[in-house]
Amino acid sequence: MKIKMLIAALAISGMTSAQTLKSGIDKANMNLEVKPGEDFYQFAAGGWLKSHPLDAVHPMNGSFTDLDEQNNDRIRDLVKEYAEKHMPQGTVGQKIGSLYRMYMDTVARNRMGYEPIKPALAKVAAIKNRKQCERVMYELGAKGYGTMLFGFGLGQDAINSDQYIFGANQGGIGLDPEYYTQPNEQQKAVVAAYKSLMKDLFKMVGNSEAMAEKKMQAAFAIEDQIARQSYDQVKSRDPQANIHKMSWKDLLRDYPGIDWKQLCLAYGYPSDIDSVDVGQPEPIHEVEKILATADLFALKATLEASVISSSVSLLSDDFVNRRFEYTKAVYGVKEQQPRWKRGLGFVQGLMGESIGKLYVAKYFPESSKQRVVEMVHNLQDAFAQRIGESTWMTDATKAKAIEKLRSMRINIGYPDKWQNMEEYVQIDESKSLRANYDEIIPALRRRSLEKKWRKPVDKTIFACNPQMVNAFYAPTFNSINFPAAILQAPFFDAEADDAANYGAIGAVIGHEMSHGFDDQGCQFDKDGNLNNWWTDEDKANYSQRTKVLADWFSAQEVQPGLKVNGEKTLGENIGDNGGINVAFRALQNVMAKQPLPEKDGYSAAQRFFLSYARIWASNVAPQFVAYLVNSDVHSPNHLRVNAALPHIDAWYEAWGIQPADRLYLAPDKRAHIW
Repeated sequence: MKIKMLIAALAISGMTSAQTLKSGIDKANMNLEVKPGEDFYQFAAGGWLKSHPLDAVHPMNGSFTDLDEQNNDRIRDLVKEYAEKHMPQGTVGQKIGSLYRMYMDTVARNRMGYEPIKPALAKVAAIKNRKQCERVMYELGAKGYGTMLFGFGLGQDAINSDQYIFGANQGGIGLDPEYYTQPNEQQKAVVAAYKSLMKDLFKMVGNSEAMAEKKMQAAFAIEDQIARQSYDQVKSRDPQANIHKMSWKDLLRDYPGIDWKQLCLAYGYPSDIDSVDVGQPEPIHEVEKILATADLFALKATLEASVISSSVSLLSDDFVNRRFEYTKAVYGVKEQQPRWKRGLGFVQGLMGESIGKLYVAKYFPESSKQRVVEMVHNLQDAFAQRIGESTWMTDATKAKAIEKLRSMRINIGYPDKWQNMEEYVQIDESKSLRANYDEIIPALRRRSLEKKWRKPVDKTIFACNPQMVNAFYAPTFNSINFPAAILQAPFFDAEADDAANYGAIGAVIGHEMSHGFDDQGCQFDKDGNLNNWWTDEDKANYSQRTKVLADWFSAQEVQPGLKVNGEKTLGENIGDNGGINVAFRALQNVMAKQPLPEKDGYSAAQRFFLSYARIWASNVAPQFVAYLVNSDVHSPNHLRVNAALPHIDAWYEAWGIQPADRLYLAPDKRAHIW
């Protein structure tokens, strides 16, 4: 009897809590003069857009930026605690404090000018022949000078995701391949700004006007040569097209123009490598040609440009300010971020995990983690329901899909096991930032090799820092990852009810789950292996359905003459489509047990979509819009509302969208995937 009374009391308590939680909707964020079916983005977020104009230091504002700024304030307090006092050498506090102090020491950095990179520049200047040039390229690349014309390192084997494998990948270019090969008007402007920056950096280390121009043209020509053989942004998204495994013996035979043994020696890589994956053979072969035939002057100019550009943030204000002029041209910002924010970014790049431990201890309660974990499980159930109800898949493929869904690893907030990569980092304040960097990069690489080489992949790894404002799906881990920093309002609000939270963080969680089944993720099985688990019939149906989204977004014009690339953004658009549908189903399931009343004049279903639109509210500089369309796999934020919602059946019912409305899309034109 007492047990039954207790259960009843808990049930009543839970209902009362759900009833009293706030709606999560602020009408001041809305523009009620706009009809939902005409422009849902403006209807849901027009008030916010008007009251939050873009400031001078950001190319885009919005939810992600707001949380980044909140994070900066929090992390500054954590870092300053160590920076304001000298702690014992070798402790975490000493490393964090020393790095921040050195970055913030404007007087010392300005006094040194480009002196910290003079030893590296002297190495380049002393090169007498091609063999020596290649050796210097590897030696400087190993210290983080960006001199490599391609990438080479240890990574996960996509075919057998339980193992690590060394891989070679395209590189050596400062912009995406399309900027060199087929630039549109916006990309041409970026290229001009890039070349101007490169020339000025040459001048700033002592080259004359004429010599700087000559070196810039020579270095850019080599980049252009590599870019024309590099995979573009669409082809780079195809996992099957970017895997070419071979034995080490075959690598030496098929790519003789690269001194692989010298490379491994410079980077401290093991001598017993037995197999490799050459991701993109064509640009690697092009590098062979360049090393064999390019003018030695051009090769040295390329290395010199890399030494300077990779070190800009570690040098004097003159260098930092000149690169900001480039950033202004590309992103449309007017003022540079204050030094302390740039300093925090630099320190986190080297000591991010250590700062993450401090961050979660202070800012991420266990209660928030548990509520999000519950939401994830609810979303998995909803996703499984939608898979089971799909009319276009055979039962065999449905079973495989649900098996993969249930096998997803769920990482919330922070890792259960820290990697402690930074134990090897040592900071010496008697040296320059660049000199410290020269030692930190190899130390971190040694640590990584110790943890990974000849050992099975630890798939429990949470491969990001808790203070990162983002979320992601890792296909070779089959994991969904939600750092602590994004699990805050407006994405997750512990004081708001489920309608708001499922529309915001729920849609984000569903988005990442859907990445496991987007045009890339669907090629990986439940264990994270690149392995086809589809029947031919089902895969054909899937491709037909996803093509609807690709074609739809390719028709979206964001600026005169500039349209979204529907193939490049397909994975993210599938993620949004699936995420919204799955999150809404999860909300329906929750409400079936515990209905949510109308709040602030809107039903739970309506508040779901208002909350979803709110997280994408952002003002964006025109230059940055163009940059995103040209270089990002995500569609611009306003299209993640106005172009995504017309494909969501539940949105029409919630808001009474009619054929006469501008955003209306006939049912047979909508993408019905997950």
